[in-house]
Amino acid sequence: MRDQAQQFNDAGCTVLGASFDTAEENAAFREANDFPFPLLCDTDKAVGTAYEVIRSEDDPFANFPERFSYLIDPEGVINKAYAVSDPGGHAVEVLADLAAAQQ
Repeated sequence: MRDQAQQFNDAGCTVLGASFDTAEENAAFREANDFPFPLLCDTDKAVGTAYEVIRSEDDPFANFPERFSYLIDPEGVINKAYAVSDPGGHAVEVLADLAAAQQ
């Protein structure tokens, strides 16, 4: 998503990230990875619970949400949910779906 940030911007799409980290941790992560979009803090996991991305407590990665993204239209309707397994190709897929949704 980072490397295609301008394409998302040109398409009128706002990209937001979210994690269970604190604001300080997110700021450091954002800076270290040169992210051009905001990273939101969900330290109480309310958003993660609502979007059903909470891992089970016995999962070794339980402190991290499952990697999902959502294409949400201007009215707040989720048009598509993505289980992100290939971060490198994910942005291309979302941009194609965004273009199709705008037609």
